[in-house]
Amino acid sequence: MELLMELLNRAVEIDTDIFLFINRMHSTFFDYFMSAYSGKWMWIPMYAALWYVMLRNFHWKVTLLCMIGLALTITFADQVCATLIRPHVERLRPSNLGNPISEMVHIVDGHRGGRFGFPSCHAANTFGLAFFIFFLFRKQWLTVFMMAWALLTCYSRVYFGVHYPGDLLVGTLVGLTGAYLIYRLFVKVSGHKHAERVEHVNAPILIGVLTIVGMLVYAGIKAF
Repeated sequence: MELLMELLNRAVEIDTDIFLFINRMHSTFFDYFMSAYSGKWMWIPMYAALWYVMLRNFHWKVTLLCMIGLALTITFADQVCATLIRPHVERLRPSNLGNPISEMVHIVDGHRGGRFGFPSCHAANTFGLAFFIFFLFRKQWLTVFMMAWALLTCYSRVYFGVHYPGDLLVGTLVGLTGAYLIYRLFVKVSGHKHAERVEHVNAPILIGVLTIVGMLVYAGIKAF
């Protein structure tokens, strides 16, 4: 038991050290960029493009089941993190004023998040969406883009000082688990079979990249 506690404490120390190393790398430009990147409404065009690809390649009933599956994946991820795990673990966010390291944490616009942050709902939700899209289409470049999008979202949470890397890792595992379980249920209900050819599969990538470019331009204008 003592060995287990020692290993756990060491893991927490390493997690904190990695967090502080990443969080200290900041600038005015990236403050603006990360704030824009974290905006909920900014990604509506990309979500719409994903919906468009579904409509172009699936029967409308299958597309409806896809949307329900995505909603269930995100609900599963969010509830497991926020309702089942956080209240029992009670790990303070790095930015929380009750945390001894809070004075060393770089935050943006005074945002410190809620009280507890383990595991990360952002990581669970974004990776849940990314993995569900991977299971659904199995297209290399779409998968690469969605995973990169989710990974940068996770990085932004460390940048803002509201999550440790460990919070994000466990949140990612929760998202993967939810995506896999809901996708298997989706296959059974819809009878979906993997399609070799997917029309307009690059549309979400194009829209997503253009969105990011717009954020970079915005951050450049605001910072300089």
